[in-house]
Amino acid sequence: MNRLHRALDGLRERIDTPAPIVLADVMQDNIDRMQGFAAAHHLDVRPHVKTHKCVEIGRRQVEAGAAGITAGTVGEAEVFAAAGFGDIFLAYPVWPAGTKGLRIRRLAETTRLRVGVDNVAAIDALADAMGGEPGRLEVVVEVDCGARRSGAPPEFAGDLALAARKRGLVPVGVFTYPGHGSSGRDARERAARDQEAALATAVRGLGQAGITAEVVSAGSTPTVEFSTGDLITEIRPGEYVFGDLDNSRLGACTDDRIALFVAATVVSDWVPGQVILDAGTKALGREGSPERGYGAVLGTGAVLSKLNEYHGFLALPDGAARPRVGAVVPVVPNHVCPVVINFEELIVTDSAGTAPRRWPVDARGFLG
Repeated sequence: MNRLHRALDGLRERIDTPAPIVLADVMQDNIDRMQGFAAAHHLDVRPHVKTHKCVEIGRRQVEAGAAGITAGTVGEAEVFAAAGFGDIFLAYPVWPAGTKGLRIRRLAETTRLRVGVDNVAAIDALADAMGGEPGRLEVVVEVDCGARRSGAPPEFAGDLALAARKRGLVPVGVFTYPGHGSSGRDARERAARDQEAALATAVRGLGQAGITAEVVSAGSTPTVEFSTGDLITEIRPGEYVFGDLDNSRLGACTDDRIALFVAATVVSDWVPGQVILDAGTKALGREGSPERGYGAVLGTGAVLSKLNEYHGFLALPDGAARPRVGAVVPVVPNHVCPVVINFEELIVTDSAGTAPRRWPVDARGFLG
C-alpha cells in the first residue's frame, strides 16, 4: 500500500468524492526544499499562487521565507492583499480596461505592487489609470525567451522601461517565462539557458537606458533547477508546492513529492479491463491525451484513458487488481493547477491520514 492509499484510509468515511486531497507534510517539505534551494543560490522565492489559490498555503510559503507572492490576475492579487500579503507581483501584461485600472490603483496604495508590461499601449493605459501621478506604480518588463507567449523581444526591454519611466511609472526590472521547458526532459535545461540569455539582453537594454534592473525574475517549476545564473534575483515557481505527473515525467519532481491527488470512487465495472470513476473533466480538467492519459493511480499502472464530464475511464493493466465498486482510489493529475480551481476547498491531511482539515480555495473564480 503506497502513501496515497494510506492517507485515504483515514478519510474514506469523512469525504464525498471527487475531492482534492492535500498531504500537508509533503507540501511543507516541498516549500522548505524550494526555500533551501533558493537560499543556497542567493535567490528570492516569489511563489506563483495561481497553483493553489489558497491563503493558508500562501502564508506558509511566506513564513518559510518567500519574499512575496506572484499573482496572475488582478482578482488574485486583491484576494491575497485583503488577507494581509503586502508584496505582490502581478506577472501578467494586464490591459487595465473596465474596473481593472481603478483596482490596480487601489492595490498600489495598500501593497507593494508590481505589474508586468510588454507594450507601450499598456504602459500608457496603466499610467492613465494611476492618474498621471509619478511613482505610484512599479512595473516589470516582460520579455520572451522562447515560449512565444507574451513578452517583448529582449532587445526592446530598454525602450519599454524608458517609455514607462517617461509616463511616471517606475520600471524596476525584467521577467520572463521559459514555458518551452515543459516539452520534455531535455528541454528544461535548454529553456533555462534561453531564459538566462534573454534576461541578460534585457538587463543590458535597461542599463543602456540608464535604468537599473533591481528585479531579474525567472520561472518556472520545470526549469527552476537550472535558473541559478548570477544575473537572476528571484524565481517564481508555482507547481512545486503540490507536484503532478507532468513534473514527475519531466524530472522536476519525484512521485514521493506529489502532495495533491483527487480521491475518486469506482461507480461502475461492467467493461472488461476498466472501471469507471466519479472524476471526469469537471474535477480533473482536460489536460492529457490518449497516449499519456489524463491522470493515473500511482504504483498500480492504472491510467485514466478517457474523460467525460463526470466519468473517468480507468484502464487497468493486465493482471492488476480490479478495484470493487465503491472503492476510493487516489488519482494524480497530469497538471495540478486546473484541478484546484474546480473545487471550493482542499481536504488537508498528511501521509498518515490524520483527521482532515478544510482550507478554502480563496481565489477561485477571480479570473479578472
